[in-house]
Amino acid sequence: MAQPQTQVVQPKTTYIKGDLVLFRDVERFWLGLPGHTFVGRVERSWRHADTRKVLYDLTELSGNRARAGIDPDYMRPLPAADAMHDIDTAPLSEPDTGAMTPAAVAWLRQHLVQDAAALPARS
Repeated sequence: MAQPQTQVVQPKTTYIKGDLVLFRDVERFWLGLPGHTFVGRVERSWRHADTRKVLYDLTELSGNRARAGIDPDYMRPLPAADAMHDIDTAPLSEPDTGAMTPAAVAWLRQHLVQDAAALPARS
């Protein structure tokens, strides 16, 4: 007996200027070409004159290249919580700083420098 196929349906997301997204160039993807997925920043949204579908203009961050008329069906949000997960879950009680990711170490160093600058000078 054949197993029923289930399809995951992504909820419709509205993006605003400055949002970071992952975009897949569907034509390049289906043709098996490299460079089909990139991180972009939303610059603006607009409605297509014929289809009335909302499309987005993005800046491809890796090359600072403008990409126009992006279909949101091929975009996914990049949540800040995911980008900051390594810092939020850094094993601060570990004596071995090698167990921490470079981002967590950088964050700690930044705050240690800021905290030290706020301390009064010793005489």
